[in-house]
This record gives sequence, structure tokens and C-alpha cells, in this order.
Amino acid sequence: MNEALTPRQTLQRRAIRTVLQEAEGPLTPQEILQRAGRELASLGLATVYRNLNSMQSAGEVHAVHLPGEPARFERVPEKHQHHFRCDSCETVYALDEPCPVQSLQGATLPGGFRVADHSLTFYGTCPDCASAHA
Repeated sequence: MNEALTPRQTLQRRAIRTVLQEAEGPLTPQEILQRAGRELASLGLATVYRNLNSMQSAGEVHAVHLPGEPARFERVPEKHQHHFRCDSCETVYALDEPCPVQSLQGATLPGGFRVADHSLTFYGTCPDCASAHA
């Protein structure tokens, strides 16, 4: 199906959007460039960053920050989710499991702290790496 492109729906943005839709988790801009570049060789890293910033401002994507690593980006999920990072291949996966700490949202903790948001990332070995090392 050949959809018409509007000024905001460039070939570059469509390629980036497709990569993010097909990803199992958040990707770095370099990973997005590598995957989208397979279909659109003219895509550059500056264009990826520019589109990610625009898509983030429009509420289409959000950044996932892991300690000591560059920001990764994913489509805004329908519900709150957590992530798993494989220590072996360094892939980050989005988890669909129910949030174990969501009950803290809006709660007042001792000392008057009020929880507004949280993130949770599990670290370990993904199934592919675990079977490769078995």
C-alpha cells in the first residue's frame, strides 16, 4: 500500500517509525540508523536525532534512560512498562508484565516524599544468549 506523504510524514520519519514499531524494546539512535538504513541508505544520524526529537515533542516516542548508557527510544506504550537489559548482547527488551510497584504512584512515602513516576530495569541474560552459552 502506497500512502501519501505529508510534510510531517517524510520517508525518513516513516522508516524510523517502522523500525520502532518492529523493535522488541527501546533502541539507541545508532541502532535505529543501522536498521532504518537498510531500507533508506540516504538516512543520516543527524536526521535520526532530528526526527526523534520531533517525534518526542509530538508524544509519539519517549526516551528510556539506563545508567551509564546513551538514551534509547521507543514508541510510547499504551501502558506503563519496564525493561530487561541483557548483560551479554546488551539488547534492551520491553516487558509486558504488570507493574509490581505501580501501587506507589501518587503514594506519600515516609518523610513526605511523593512518588510521581518510576522506572525499573532488570539485568541478566536473554534467552538467545543463555542458550548460546549452554
